[in-house]
Amino acid sequence: MNATRVIRSAAPLAIVLLLAGCGFQLQGRQVLPPVLEQVRLDATDRQSEFTRALRATLVASGSRLVEGPRVTGGAEPADAARPAEISILHDEMTERVLSVDARNIPTDYELTYKVEIQVRAQQREVMAPETFELSRIYSFDERRQLAKDREKEILREALARDLAGVVTRRLSTLQ
Repeated sequence: MNATRVIRSAAPLAIVLLLAGCGFQLQGRQVLPPVLEQVRLDATDRQSEFTRALRATLVASGSRLVEGPRVTGGAEPADAARPAEISILHDEMTERVLSVDARNIPTDYELTYKVEIQVRAQQREVMAPETFELSRIYSFDERRQLAKDREKEILREALARDLAGVVTRRLSTLQ
């Protein structure tokens, strides 16, 4: 009876230690390199779904976002104090008809979200421009127009969040 009690109390501790040892971490939080502790996000569309999602995942991963214009020329701060700059060079959502019915009305669409990212830190390029792309297929029914329009919006937001997660995972691999 006493041995059973010891095993029952030790089992959760063993599971926690195994998970910690294998590198398990909660989804949505990436450990970013020290060079990305302070980040300036440079985007032409600062309110796109992707930009907002990337901003949220960077903050959740421990980065401090720095606002303001890019520092060029003049009295520049020391490299250690200068934030890394993540530039969103391309941010585009496209929609493509995949199939139509007998009356030539679209029945399936493909949503594709494509971004191109570049990272600079300490006056050097840390990550050359890299393209990331995700797509989803959704069906369309003209009799359910309102619901399908809402589904499309939900998919757009989900694609942006998923793409921000992919980019953040890639950023976590930088040196």
